[in-house]
Amino acid sequence: MREYSSYESYKRLLNFIRPYVSRLIISVVCMAFSGLSNVVVPWLIKDVIDKVLANKDVYTLNLIVIGILVLFVLRGIFFFGQSYLMSYVGQKIVIDIREKLYRHLQRLSLSYYDRNKTGIIMSNLTNDVTALQTAIAGNLVSFVQEVVILVGSLASMVYLNWRLTLLTLIIVPLVLLTIHFFGARLREAGHEVQGKIADITALLQEAISGIRIIRSFNREEYEIKKFITQNDYNFQAVMKTTKLTSMLTPFVEFFAAVAVTGIIWYGGISVINGDMTAGALIAFLIYAINLANPVRRISDIYGNVQKSLGAADRVFETLDTKPDVEENMNAVELPQVQGRVQFDNVYFSYDSEHAALQNFNLIIDPGQVVALVGPSGAGKSTVANLLPRFYDVERGSLTIDGIDIRDVTFSSLRRQIGLVPQETMLFNASVMENILYGRLDATEEEVILAAKAANADEFIRQLSDGYSTVVGDRGNSLSGGQRQRIAIARAILKNPRILILDEATSALDTESEKIVQAALDRLMKGRTAVVIAHRLSTVRNADKIVVIDKGRIAEVGTHEQLLAKKGLYANLYAVQFNEKLKG
Repeated sequence: MREYSSYESYKRLLNFIRPYVSRLIISVVCMAFSGLSNVVVPWLIKDVIDKVLANKDVYTLNLIVIGILVLFVLRGIFFFGQSYLMSYVGQKIVIDIREKLYRHLQRLSLSYYDRNKTGIIMSNLTNDVTALQTAIAGNLVSFVQEVVILVGSLASMVYLNWRLTLLTLIIVPLVLLTIHFFGARLREAGHEVQGKIADITALLQEAISGIRIIRSFNREEYEIKKFITQNDYNFQAVMKTTKLTSMLTPFVEFFAAVAVTGIIWYGGISVINGDMTAGALIAFLIYAINLANPVRRISDIYGNVQKSLGAADRVFETLDTKPDVEENMNAVELPQVQGRVQFDNVYFSYDSEHAALQNFNLIIDPGQVVALVGPSGAGKSTVANLLPRFYDVERGSLTIDGIDIRDVTFSSLRRQIGLVPQETMLFNASVMENILYGRLDATEEEVILAAKAANADEFIRQLSDGYSTVVGDRGNSLSGGQRQRIAIARAILKNPRILILDEATSALDTESEKIVQAALDRLMKGRTAVVIAHRLSTVRNADKIVVIDKGRIAEVGTHEQLLAKKGLYANLYAVQFNEKLKG
């Protein structure tokens, strides 16, 4: 992971403040006045001791009492202003960062999602971004306020007794060294905490999405133990951070106590010798305490910021990740295509060691149904991934109607390609909304026509709320065949010229397969279709069957031609046929 300096990270975070700088300025002004109220009080106390008590001046006493009341009313108004405005700015910044991160995630290549757990990505978008609010908003409020108190108190101390002030400032280098020492360790610990939170999120995501598997294998206790272990790792990381924070504050407070002790000793002698009034010493002590508290609180703020910057590193690492597949700067719109697809000497690998496709040459004519078959891991799904540019070919070219797909925009390419995968992904929304995903501007009538074409209208109308029925997370309230038919309706509504069916019926029972296959046949009519199939019985009527083995084309022909060759296809078909007979 790339390491970012504290200055670099905080500078990038502050860039998000620019749209809200006017509110921030007003908030800072409120903070400044709120902080100044702390500086005024010791002067009033000094006057009470030196003027009111010494001279028994009731009139001045009344003025001071009224002044204190007015001061705290104004302080309350300023506090409300700073608190509300900074909360507004902080929340807006978090929303902006989260939106920017989400936009970036939507543009990252599929390879990024292959490399990273879903839970880790979710934690990055939620926990890490929320942690940044502390760094940007909460600590900025405290920092400005404490700096005002610090500067005001220091100036007042110099005015009251510059020699005593110099004695007090001896501790400053010690405090700064202490803060610096703990700061680096707190940032590292904060990064570890965010990492452990992300691990918990990932574990939860896997456990919740796989709850049926957990129950079926009776692994509840096993998963509980895994969670307890991960939770304990998080506890240890948090306690490491707490230990460092708890050590930092006593160090700073001890140095402050040394300073206060020096003030009492030297100031007491000054009062006894008549070089300083009692009121001035009391005021100086209050300012010294005012000085000590901001120093301590600023050290706390520094520690909190360092912890928060650990989350910032994780966010920036994601934002700085470049997509493996990027749109060409000079990309043009792909015109309406006929659907001629050509793979020309294509080479592709998911890693540097194993080629998924090599010297792959294939031509699919417009309106032709081509089936891709072969053993598991042969490269069939890779063909489906390359066509919509989920991944890029490493060597060779892939063209549609003679146009290299790397020269066209993503949207114009994918608009003309429809995908019906093996594992149907439905959203936790209504049936209507799930079908509309194919074309958001479609009318209700068009959605119903698409559902009818997909053999889905009948069962949809029998659902509790018909087309308004919410299908649940990933469509789990529906059967596999029902989910697949909704996915087909979605593809029909999109009306693509090129269709990819990635083992669309392999997970279905025989009865559901027949219904879904009829819908697929209707969907493929008049379109260029690439059918990836495990069940060879479903591709017997394909115009061309391409047998892939170890990333290369082993055989090409119709079902009858390939059986007559008695090669790999015939062997695969014989194995499946025998399994069917045994079943």
